[in-house]
Amino acid sequence: MRIQTDAALPGWLTPLAELADNVRPDQMAPLLWDPPANARPAAVLVCFADGADGPELLLTERSVHLRNHAGQISFPGGASEPGDDGPAATAVREAHEEVGLDPESISVFGSLPARWLVPSNFAVTPVLAYWEDRHPLAASDGEVFRILHEPIDRLLHPDNRFTVVHPSGWRGPAFDVGTAVPLWGFTAGVISMLFRLVGWEKPWDDSVTRPLPELL
Repeated sequence: MRIQTDAALPGWLTPLAELADNVRPDQMAPLLWDPPANARPAAVLVCFADGADGPELLLTERSVHLRNHAGQISFPGGASEPGDDGPAATAVREAHEEVGLDPESISVFGSLPARWLVPSNFAVTPVLAYWEDRHPLAASDGEVFRILHEPIDRLLHPDNRFTVVHPSGWRGPAFDVGTAVPLWGFTAGVISMLFRLVGWEKPWDDSVTRPLPELL
């Protein structure tokens, strides 16, 4: 894992690099909530790369057999461990465990305020990174069903954006990424918020709603 300077990042990441570490918690509300004092620390790796179809995000489709967040599309990440030296170390370690990402192949360039992942009571810090030295990845048995290299242009396209409706009545932004369960919840909230704050968001119709599939 390297700590990257803005000058060494590709130009398309400059707006994100300038935003990193300067986002206020209130800018992430009401979509992403402040964690309570008893929430457990965790981190996810918001990992950008230059892919075959342009800039992309590294995502995972979680196994349907997991106890928490089964079948969801998510960033690599998980709970902090005693030996982790801060959120970046947690996020990078988890990415290595889940998809085989080499820590030396990425550069961390910032983070966002910790947000509350309500169902599992985690205080999750999104760690921003650039995957400079791309290499083959391998999904962790039993935890990750599939690895997704999602083009940012496809995420930004208005036709792939909608509001998902949870059986509880909760509504939030979602993205169609071609999987049975859409990209929704915490991960979609982080992506949606980043796109808005950095000025990448394209107008989309949030009145278009879809129910969350029964898998979850």
